[in-house]
Amino acid sequence: MNISELYEMQRELDNRICKEHRLEGMNLVPSKILALQVELGELANETRCFKFWSGRGPSSEEVILEEYVDCLHFILSIGLESGLTDINLVRIDNDNNLIDQFQNIFTRIVAFQHEPTLDNYEMLFAHFLLLGGKLGFSEEKIYLAYLRKNRVNHQRQDEGY
Repeated sequence: MNISELYEMQRELDNRICKEHRLEGMNLVPSKILALQVELGELANETRCFKFWSGRGPSSEEVILEEYVDCLHFILSIGLESGLTDINLVRIDNDNNLIDQFQNIFTRIVAFQHEPTLDNYEMLFAHFLLLGGKLGFSEEKIYLAYLRKNRVNHQRQDEGY
């Protein structure tokens, strides 16, 4: 996956939002971190991986993928706002189930919030990409879904979302 290209697309969207909503110069990282946490919770909700009390299965792959790329938008945006785009994403693996992987990412978000270092950001991003693999998404599928959602986000701005 070409992370540099994704950062550039995200930068264009972020700049547009900041300009149109008069947010230049504001520190939006806390809001973006909360947005990421909310979107990650929405993603977990769509997988239903933690809903031991329910017999209903997960949402469609399309819905889960869209929630996943919503999270990706905020991870990229946080990196841009924090000046952390020159990253080295290492491929990691673990034997976590989905519940453990979601909890791991929530923990890494909080670690980054308290100590916004390059290492903490890279680990958050790496574990998020690992989650994508655990959800069955290839890098190409994630990339194409990001492109679609980025267009939707621009269209929403056109419509005064």
